[in-house]
Amino acid sequence: MKTIETIATVTKDGKITAQLPLDIPEGQHQVVIVIDEKLLVEKVESKEKRPPLNFPVDNYGSWPENLSLKREDMYGDWGR
Repeated sequence: MKTIETIATVTKDGKITAQLPLDIPEGQHQVVIVIDEKLLVEKVESKEKRPPLNFPVDNYGSWPENLSLKREDMYGDWGR
């Protein structure tokens, strides 16, 4: 059994067309179809309406010139 996520087109007369991977052999297969009731176009529009993210920016100045981020300098003999 394989799970395939793809985009399908549904026509007015209820026919569905979908692109499957080429490793699926031709012939009749039993399939299960789950339909998201929102159209794909509606999802794209809702994503475009979201305002851009606004992350806060804090400036604490430059780092001290003698700052060392080596483990030995930060923790010394701790944990030995």
